[in-house]
Parts: sequence; C-alpha cells; structure tokens
Amino acid sequence: MADWPHVVLGGLPIVRSTMDEAAAGFIEQALCARGQNNLPFYSTSANGQVLAMCVRKPEFMKLMLEADQIHADGMPMVQCSRLLCKTALPERVATTDLVHAVAERAQEENVTFYFLGGNEEVNAKAVAAMRILYPRLRFVGRRNGYFRPEEEDEIVADIRDKRPDILWIGLGFPFEQKFVSRNLEKLRGVGVIKTSGGLFDFLSGKNPRAPMWMQRRGLEWVYRMYNEPRRLTLRYLLTNPVAVYALLRYSR
Repeated sequence: MADWPHVVLGGLPIVRSTMDEAAAGFIEQALCARGQNNLPFYSTSANGQVLAMCVRKPEFMKLMLEADQIHADGMPMVQCSRLLCKTALPERVATTDLVHAVAERAQEENVTFYFLGGNEEVNAKAVAAMRILYPRLRFVGRRNGYFRPEEEDEIVADIRDKRPDILWIGLGFPFEQKFVSRNLEKLRGVGVIKTSGGLFDFLSGKNPRAPMWMQRRGLEWVYRMYNEPRRLTLRYLLTNPVAVYALLRYSR
C-alpha cells in the first residue's frame, strides 16, 4: 500500500485514484504479470458496511490490510474525505463501474477475465452480458460461488491452470477476502485479483443500479434499501452509525 498515494478513512488506507487511473493500473499490472510466477496484484474495496465490520472485528481489519490496494466503493467515503482529510479522494471507484472501465481496455489489450461468484444463473448471465457489451473481451473461465469447502482446492486449481489476467471474485465481504487470504500463494501466475461484492448481481440484471443523481449524492444505499427492505434495512440501521463513528474517529 505504501507505493500508492492514499488517505486514511475509518482506519483503512484508501488509494487516491480516479476511475481511469484504476482501470489503466489493472491492465498494466495484468500485462506485466504475464509469463511470470508472481503473486497476483490484489485489489479490494471498502464502503460503510466494511468499515463498520472492521471496527467491530479486528480480524476483518487485518484481512483488508492484506490487500495491495483498497478503493473507495461508496460515495459517502469520498464526501467524508473532503471534510476529514488534507487531500480528498478525487472520486469513488465503484466496482460496478470499474469493471466496465477495465473491460473496455481489456478487449483492446487481449487481457482475459475469470468470474467467480454468484449463483449459477447470475454468474452465467453476468458473463453473457459482458460479452454482449464487449464482443472482443475474452473469458477464460467462470464459476458460481456456491461450493463446499472440499471443492475449493479444485476451483483454485482450475483458476491457476487457466491463468486469467484478471480474476473477479464476488463472494461478498468478508468471504471473498478470506478466500484470497487462503489461496493467494496458490494463485501465482494470475495477474490481478479484484474482490467484487455483489457485482455479478448488477451485471446480470438481478439488481438494478440507483439513478445517477442518487449515486452522485451518496444515496445509492437508500435506493438499495428501498428495493431490498427485508435484507438491508436492519443492516444499514446497525452499520451506518458505526461507519460514521469509524470515519470521525479513525480518519486523517
């Protein structure tokens, strides 16, 4: 993380990066890794829920700090950086937007993808949607995220054999971070690993994105809660106050 300009928000070092810089960086890392047997470049993201869970459980904070890079996935974090940090974040780098910025470049550079996560229908639809949007984008593999612990080694072996330039893992926090922590050494030769949360739900069309005006004002969480009240209302009521505390207490 020391090699990347960053600010500290809620105790996490958040990289100061634009969307274009992040996407270009993924492609550069992926191309440099080809033919090597290096550890993957590991990028993850943080939002209010992640901050709250890191405050409550130090082992989650430790998991996040294993990443080479942490992006701000929520607009509230960008807004808070303007108030709490000497140098503000230039913009949010949401994974749901980043995947498109990377894909546009990837199809020009023949950089390959692998999607791991979601249920079988969601995973298949996410890959199909990306192939329609980016006809020259190459997928070397995909796998749903519903597997038994005893199947993990086989899945990791498949990824390692196919050596994707960029592996997108959408298992949700903290399961995807734990997966990377367990298997990073086994995934030598993969260029970039990006944890992706619910990315595939959005790509597949299962979950709609909030209107742009809500995204820009940091209100995407309100839209998501409106669409999934049973699942998200209690979560946000419990995590938002803790996230605010973390931002006020552990930012600089």
